[in-house]
Amino acid sequence: MYPYQRPRRLRKSQAIRDLVQENRLHPDDFIVPLFIVEGQNIKEEIPSMPNYYRMSLDLIKQEVRDLWAMGLKSVLLFVKVDDKFKDNTGLSAIDDNGLMQQAIKSIKDTVPEMYVMTDVALDPFSSLGHDGIVKNGKIINDESVQILAKMALSHTQAGADMVAPSDMMDGRIGAIREILEKNGFDDTGILSYSAKYASAFYGPFRDALDSAPVDEADVPKDKSTYQMNSANRKEAITETLLDIEEGADIVMVKPGLCYLDIVRDLANTIEQPIAVYQVSGEYAMIKAASQQGWLDHDAVMIEQLTAFKRAGASLIASYFARDVVRLLS
Repeated sequence: MYPYQRPRRLRKSQAIRDLVQENRLHPDDFIVPLFIVEGQNIKEEIPSMPNYYRMSLDLIKQEVRDLWAMGLKSVLLFVKVDDKFKDNTGLSAIDDNGLMQQAIKSIKDTVPEMYVMTDVALDPFSSLGHDGIVKNGKIINDESVQILAKMALSHTQAGADMVAPSDMMDGRIGAIREILEKNGFDDTGILSYSAKYASAFYGPFRDALDSAPVDEADVPKDKSTYQMNSANRKEAITETLLDIEEGADIVMVKPGLCYLDIVRDLANTIEQPIAVYQVSGEYAMIKAASQQGWLDHDAVMIEQLTAFKRAGASLIASYFARDVVRLLS
């Protein structure tokens, strides 16, 4: 009872605050998203994501060397595909000499120890900007799953350590696990975007990859028929448990900040590692507000990232990975 119990005793100095701190950030917490483009000596800043870049393969090699030297051990690869390689079926996604496959091989040749994760989704390869095949105004689930499974196998054959299906098609984890097992890749991991919401925070990412749905007749205007409703909570547990049953090794919640309750719900329910994706819109908001002098960039960055850990995330995919590791060092 007061005055014998005074919680402020444990806040008296920086030393005691550090000693009793419950959650900490570490370089091992982070997955670094990389955007890759065709060409040579290309480093293009993404206008809606200040200080983040699309890079050609020759420059990605030095990038992964630098990341490894900083203590960042995992990358998540995305490719910006030229329009001439896009169609409604995403067939170029399974080209053994495609940009993603080249990127995987290049990174593993450059830094063999780097843990390479790859995005498995059709939208970068789709002429219509969707994560699945479009027919008669609908996203066709099962045919899309077949191409996604082949895509995951192609990434694995190129050397990927873990595939990361971000499409939210029903049954795709089981199909990917089955095709990997049948081809002898039983050690390849699956990071499933299990609770991926139809969020308004993805805009800058779609700018980065030119992957937004096209505005055409008989093409769904958004991704709400397969990504989750942002008003739903229990559904996230259902989706996640299904993915685990089908063979997911790590599950992901995306976006991060608005969905901390989902992270905590999952942490209270499952034993598998939980990843969270601090998405492009979250990154862009901090950058924009700090450039206006409205908030402290580094303080808000650390506060948000720590909130993901506090909520129960083991891993964080973040465009701030480099920035925060510099601060931690």
